[in-house]
Amino acid sequence: MAFMDDHFILSTATAQKLYHGTAKSQPIVDYHCHLSPKDIAENRRFEDLTAIWLAGDHYKWRAMRANGVNEDYITGSRSTAREKFQAWAETVPHTLRNPLFHWTHLELRRHFGIQEVLDGNNAQKVWDEANRQLTHGDLTARGILKMMKVEVVGTTDDPADSLDYHHAIAKTNFATRIVPTFRPDACLKVHLPERVKAWATRLSQQTGRGADTFAGLMDGLQKRHDDFAAAGCRASDHGLDYLPDATCTEAEAKAIWENAMAGQAASAHETEKFMAFIMLHLGRLNHAKGWATQLHLGPVRDPNLGLLQRLGSDAGCDTIGDFRQGPGLIRWFGTLSKEQALGKTIIYNINPADTALFACLPGSFQDGVTPGKIQYGSGWWFLDQERGMRDQMNALSDLGLLSRFVGMVTDSRSFLSYPRHEYFRRILCDLIGTDVETGRIPDYPHWNERLVADVCYQNARNYFGFKA
Repeated sequence: MAFMDDHFILSTATAQKLYHGTAKSQPIVDYHCHLSPKDIAENRRFEDLTAIWLAGDHYKWRAMRANGVNEDYITGSRSTAREKFQAWAETVPHTLRNPLFHWTHLELRRHFGIQEVLDGNNAQKVWDEANRQLTHGDLTARGILKMMKVEVVGTTDDPADSLDYHHAIAKTNFATRIVPTFRPDACLKVHLPERVKAWATRLSQQTGRGADTFAGLMDGLQKRHDDFAAAGCRASDHGLDYLPDATCTEAEAKAIWENAMAGQAASAHETEKFMAFIMLHLGRLNHAKGWATQLHLGPVRDPNLGLLQRLGSDAGCDTIGDFRQGPGLIRWFGTLSKEQALGKTIIYNINPADTALFACLPGSFQDGVTPGKIQYGSGWWFLDQERGMRDQMNALSDLGLLSRFVGMVTDSRSFLSYPRHEYFRRILCDLIGTDVETGRIPDYPHWNERLVADVCYQNARNYFGFKA
């Protein structure tokens, strides 16, 4: 079998039929990503391949560092865009069996039609051809979304962010729906008074209400929640170490917040209590609007203090955390369920040790009304590769209903990342096709084709209410 031919990953005839006949043609609902709404609003034309492919790509940065590439050629200012690309091209052969090797060549093929295997020797040729298309063709921010049949994009937005770019996009006739996602993580940093005070000032500017008081914070979150809803928001998103197994009264939350506004750092215990209060509050707000709550749990952020000092946060140094996830999740789900305020929820784990827990827990809180109301989310971040995707779908199949799964998230800052949906779809079809050909599930094409179409597209479209 040739490298990355039409049947790439599809190991059986049934898998090939399911992919080419059903999965391949499905549109994309990209309900969680980090694309720039500014780039979409302005239909950015990227200046070169480094700008669209390497800038901000933590996965590639990590691989280059592991390959011994000097930071000057990764994030530094003393190298040119062409030199950075050369360093990446020379790293690619060393990524064999890393998902980056597959993603790199899927992206070159699907976006640019470049079939060559990238290395240092052909870097100039690839650079010239990709840049020709970027500067003269249809590969603008909007052009890529159209080409990849992206029906919906859910960007990730802080409540203190302006929604002006979303409003500007909505006034155009752009076919892809661009909606914000409510990401209020910054308000939980009460152990870092200077940071949370700066954020409160930004929130106050957006709402016209002083968020330096607890009442102002609550009013501000409510107002921005309403503003986001008016802009088409369908979900919140939360990137946390874990949900705390803690309780907190309103009076306690008020004291913690106002102490932080006065410059007094919350203790670890107080931070957990405040987080527990706010997360329950947000869960109730989401339930009232029919939004989904997305809980991305488990990373350790910025452990490399040297690079943190040099480059700041989000430099590609985060890692898998080893946190106890069960008690806090069970308390959060149980409290909202008891109040009849538990809305649609998706939970994502970053530590594979938590896979069975995250796959099983949703089954304890389904309501018997909304199909797949509580979801075990797709393989995410360090589990966003073939093994992680297979493990997630197998665990979900064992302990829940794969047929109700809302499928892949791109979770990327790069407009070139959409072939990852193809990667996911090929893996899904390979799983189903193998089960058919080994007699584990019946060879009922209408059942299996529906399952594939639902997981690739229809379930997400229905779950988030993006029906036409």
